[in-house]
Amino acid sequence: MTLDELKRLNPREIGTWPVLPKVGVLTLLLILILVGGYFLDWSAQWNKLTAARAKESELRKEFLGKKAQAVNLDAYKKQLEDVQQSFGALLKQLPNKSEMEALLSDINQAGLGRGLQFELFKPNAQEVVTEFYAEQPIAVKLSGTYHDMGAFASDVSQLSRIVTIDNVALALDKEGRLTMEATARTFRYLDEEEVAAQKKAARDDKEKTKGKGAKGKGKDKVAKKGGKQ
Repeated sequence: MTLDELKRLNPREIGTWPVLPKVGVLTLLLILILVGGYFLDWSAQWNKLTAARAKESELRKEFLGKKAQAVNLDAYKKQLEDVQQSFGALLKQLPNKSEMEALLSDINQAGLGRGLQFELFKPNAQEVVTEFYAEQPIAVKLSGTYHDMGAFASDVSQLSRIVTIDNVALALDKEGRLTMEATARTFRYLDEEEVAAQKKAARDDKEKTKGKGAKGKGKDKVAKKGGKQ
């Protein structure tokens, strides 16, 4: 059809139109319906479907991860037992509270046995307590030869208990002797009563924190009510 013939078509008499214009109008109407349906309804449904597929993928990965854990449960239990045994073996290297005095004496004797002179050997009265063990810092200052100090450090490392030496500072005194200031650290495991006290203190701190949070929320609610009035 020509452009003039299209212009002469009466919109009120579509039924009398030729086939080609009818098909064009119906196609355009169908496109408008599809576009309107997409923006008014289908787009929201498509977004929900996309979100559901993403959630399905996430749940599938979570399921496969838990399935792998369930399949390897016996192996995980064996690993846990090995870790607990290793942890127990490490704890056995730590003295208990009653053995600390003997360990401090061993450290002192290690220095004296190498001919070193102690000018300071002062265990810190305040231990650093963690969940399962306590750390005992010891401030030491001793004088002697460089070789003897190295031998002393080696002897301390070979004690049956764990002892570390850090914060080492070497200097020559007024008499030309080599002096060493350092911090020796040894550790002891907590007895059952101390462990229970540590857990109780942790629970109390947690409850206090929750209590403060609840009070803060209560104040916020009161403030909001006051603002509304």
